[in-house]
Amino acid sequence: MPEAGQESLFVEAFNRIVHAIPHDPDFGAIEIVQATARAGGRDAQLSVLVDREGGVDVDTCERIAARINRALDAFPNPYTLEVSSAGLNRPLVKPDDYDRFAGSNVRILTTSLIAGAKTHRGVLVGVRQGSVVVRVGANELLVPLDAIKAANIEYDIRADLQRAKREKKPS
Repeated sequence: MPEAGQESLFVEAFNRIVHAIPHDPDFGAIEIVQATARAGGRDAQLSVLVDREGGVDVDTCERIAARINRALDAFPNPYTLEVSSAGLNRPLVKPDDYDRFAGSNVRILTTSLIAGAKTHRGVLVGVRQGSVVVRVGANELLVPLDAIKAANIEYDIRADLQRAKREKKPS
């Protein structure tokens, strides 16, 4: 088991490597959605969630993992690394995400009751004065950013298939 100072340097190196990836021309337009390093038991658990306009393929995830592994070879720390795409139900983690994905169906979990519930679903409107605005039916729900425990886009495949079917029909 590595010493605490060595473990801290390892995590710092991991974070530095991960945050440099979007600036690397080999990984054009990659966004790091989330990166976590958890020391637990004998091995550190490293995970990186990535996204890009149009999505991320397995090859890109493998290339990112290889880049991180090469950079961490200098450390004796045992670890497991998972690099994955943010996917269709992408988490919303930064305040800018709520404006960027306005118009999307979302699910927001809160740390306390808001309008009598901790789970809220609706259409994302954006951010207004420190709160995320979600349209629920004809109403707008304001969810303070600091009350959000987790949030993600809720991809509805049925709606997507129906839209594709309508677009395919001859007029």
